[in-house]
Amino acid sequence: MQNKYILFLVFSFNLLYINAQQEKIISFDEVINKVNENNYTIKISNKDFEVAKADFNQTNAILLPTISISHSGYSTTNPLMAFGFKLNQEILTAADFDPSLLNNPSTVNNFTTKIEVQQPIFNADGLFMRKAAKAKMNAIELQSSRTKDYIKLEVAKAYMQLQVAYKAVEVLEKANEAALENKKIAENNFKQGYLQKADILSVEVHVTEVKNQLQNTKSNLKNASDYLNFLMGNSANEILKPSTQLIANLDLNIYNKQFSTNRADIEAMEKSTEAYSNMYKASKMSYLPKLNAFGSYEMYDDKLFNADAKGYLVGAQLSWNIFEGYKRIGKTQKSKAQLDKAEISLNQYKNKSELEFNKAKRQLKDAENKLYLTNLAVEQSNEALRIRTNRFKQGLEKTSDLLISETQYLQKQLEYLQTVFNYNYTKAYVEFLIK
Repeated sequence: MQNKYILFLVFSFNLLYINAQQEKIISFDEVINKVNENNYTIKISNKDFEVAKADFNQTNAILLPTISISHSGYSTTNPLMAFGFKLNQEILTAADFDPSLLNNPSTVNNFTTKIEVQQPIFNADGLFMRKAAKAKMNAIELQSSRTKDYIKLEVAKAYMQLQVAYKAVEVLEKANEAALENKKIAENNFKQGYLQKADILSVEVHVTEVKNQLQNTKSNLKNASDYLNFLMGNSANEILKPSTQLIANLDLNIYNKQFSTNRADIEAMEKSTEAYSNMYKASKMSYLPKLNAFGSYEMYDDKLFNADAKGYLVGAQLSWNIFEGYKRIGKTQKSKAQLDKAEISLNQYKNKSELEFNKAKRQLKDAENKLYLTNLAVEQSNEALRIRTNRFKQGLEKTSDLLISETQYLQKQLEYLQTVFNYNYTKAYVEFLIK
């Protein structure tokens, strides 16, 4: 008796806790809008694209000049440097050629302001690295788009799970009411001597099992609501309630749709393969010479931030790195292997995606067939329960048979709900594989 009292208190407390929390009705479109704005995975995906875009912007250095400004100061008695500083400052006189002054100069101060410009002219490997960076950026942009599609599928799944949870609670509450009603009838029959104590205990066990199942379903409802809040980036402690009921959205036209490689994730892998191709070409182009121009404008004085003397330097450099030990050859071989691996991975992914699509369509057909069968099973078990309940009230049916019918009807209802969910989710998954 004490255990029953404790169980009742725990059940009542949990029930009051759930009811005390705020319940918010929300539509699927509202969920999608909030997910697009606040979902963490989508935000991370967008940042990945920004990183790739920044990497691509860095390759502008292949085309644009590098400009730097510096100001430096020196103080020296080194004969060579002292003579050079005076020459740069344009203050050299005939007296400075005196051997004693040349060999033992007094301290000379020199301040230099320098503007340097370096302009790439021909760097073939850099151009292909730039193409590779652009292909990578496009690949991540496409992958980001696919990530949004996947999150939308995950949201649809979570929303449907919440629909299932609410419908299951409704079914179990009705089952609980029916079990309590039959318990009253059983107790009356026991008082009249039609039933034994064992029958009453069986009924009480059944009532307890239904209550436990109801409590577990309410916990699952809260879990589904929390997960949907998480997907929306929402930390509010509120229970969400779908604005629509769970129904089977049959669509026979979906079986006629065919698999297409024009899918964001497949196109992203194609762009990734293109990036590896350009990296391989860049490795081969590194054998060619490089041509770069440079120039500088310099201002000299013996006082800080002054510029009494000026000069400039312009030029170009053609450099050709003939051999680097085996480093460049190994790098080219590595790039070729990475390209081959990317091409194989792309073909594998295409074939696997088509295999997955065909499998999902078959699963959808199986779910559609099961939908019809489980609905029929619900109707049959409901009719069997109705007949046995009427006979039980008249004392013509065994308690065990009634409990079996109640359990079967409850199981078939919950199984039908799960079948509806499986069909709707599988259909959404097939659409995701097509998109």
